Amino acid sequence: MEKRIITISREFGSGGRTIGKLVAEHLGIRCYDAELIQKLAAESGFDENYIKEAGEYTPGGFLASAFTNRSFGPTNEDLLWKLQYRIIRELAEKEPCVIVGRCADFILQNRTDCLKVFVHADMKFRADRIVRIYGEREKSPEARLKEKDKRRAAYYRFYTDMKWGDASNYHIALDSGVIGIEKCAELIESLA
Repeated sequence: MEKRIITISREFGSGGRTIGKLVAEHLGIRCYDAELIQKLAAESGFDENYIKEAGEYTPGGFLASAFTNRSFGPTNEDLLWKLQYRIIRELAEKEPCVIVGRCADFILQNRTDCLKVFVHADMKFRADRIVRIYGEREKSPEARLKEKDKRRAAYYRFYTDMKWGDASNYHIALDSGVIGIEKCAELIESLA
């Protein structure tokens, strides 16, 4: 395999996690998604739910700065970022794998054996999908999608100083709503 590592960044509801798992399964390699959160929890002592949320909140926003002060040292989010950075680099050194989310594309940006993918889809496809897959109903699915994407973009910008979803950060961007989940996986596999 020419590309040992595949990173999958994705819009919420686009099927990026599912695509990553399919790619890993078809290539016979590991997929790190929930497993990465479990590793972070084990090494940091933080609860997995906290890690999931902290990975989408931007430290240093108005409210965050009102309640935390970096002059006293790094925040929990900063500590998690450093740990996440180290774990992702270690996983990439250890074995071929797929890594979903967690700014892995940025963390591994200098590796020549890394294929960086961004999965997106239009609002209707994603809204229909989160209702069907996750039973999302607490508020309008579109509002939930916008909120999650906004948080992911802010987190990505804060820690990478790059724009989340910008095509120049990835080798390939796939519209899963047009191409389909299975076909996206096949295309990624063919490039790996």
